[in-house]
Amino acid sequence: MTVEHVHSRPASPPGPAAPNVPEWSQIDDEACRRFSGALEFIGRRWSGAIMLALARGASRFGEIRAAVLGLSDRLLAARLKELETAGLVERRVEPTTPVTVRYGLTAKGSALMAAIQPLAEFGEVWGE
Repeated sequence: MTVEHVHSRPASPPGPAAPNVPEWSQIDDEACRRFSGALEFIGRRWSGAIMLALARGASRFGEIRAAVLGLSDRLLAARLKELETAGLVERRVEPTTPVTVRYGLTAKGSALMAAIQPLAEFGEVWGE
């Protein structure tokens, strides 16, 4: 799915800007495209839930699957590969018998989770 970029910029939100956040008028078109791409990626079905499960401490495939109700093995495997390719999740193979595979957030994945924490708080207050 492609999101078309809107070239007109909305007015600044009321009140003071959040710390370390530029005024809306200061965000250029390229930053807008990157922002839209990040939202699309994390908004893909199951991606955010998988990352949340990892942030909460799940590290094995079965633990992640148990933490994300309704997610099939096939789709979990596909999303983990996508998240790994994007540099948000790392896959570690431990040389045990049988082989143990663990997943975890990378520094980039942890930074993304920290960035979307305000969205979780918004959902707590305004979500239905």
